[in-house]
Amino acid sequence: MKTHLLPALRLTLALLLVCCVAYPALVWAGAQLAPNSGQGETIRHNGRVVGYANVGQKFDRPEYFNSRPSAVDYNASGSAGSNKGPSNPEYLATVHTRVEAFLSQNPTVKRADVPAELVTASGSGLDPHLSPAGAYAQVERVARLRKLPVAQVRALVAAHIEEPLIVFFGPAKVNVLRLNLALDSLQGR
Repeated sequence: MKTHLLPALRLTLALLLVCCVAYPALVWAGAQLAPNSGQGETIRHNGRVVGYANVGQKFDRPEYFNSRPSAVDYNASGSAGSNKGPSNPEYLATVHTRVEAFLSQNPTVKRADVPAELVTASGSGLDPHLSPAGAYAQVERVARLRKLPVAQVRALVAAHIEEPLIVFFGPAKVNVLRLNLALDSLQGR
């Protein structure tokens, strides 16, 4: 028994030290090298923090670009998807309702041209980005409600497209919070 018990205890102690002390300390040290010491990149507007760059927020007022829907109502403490598959009747009804709402707010967009990310939630439920197509699909509505030229709002979207760090590795994207803040700044809000 002694021949089996002592090595098992030593292995347990060694794994506790590696997994519960060394690894967390290594991750913490690495986070200190990240921007804002791993606390998340905050976005400031008029001197105050208005959100995080990588956590989605709800924008449902029609004069703003809408965010991607969230399965967790944008609650960053509990990120998750809905876990409902594309054949789930409840999920299909939710998506249908979102499509109808989008089309009623954006009457110039055809049903077939509604970008999927505007009516389906992301896996985390906290996606802060849209594809350029998702932002462009909302340009006419935002321009009309803000009484701005469509070309000016389209140019604002184009200026906020973030290309992937390495070409061919990832899609172009638009941060909705930054875009809406720039829209407010454009009108002096």
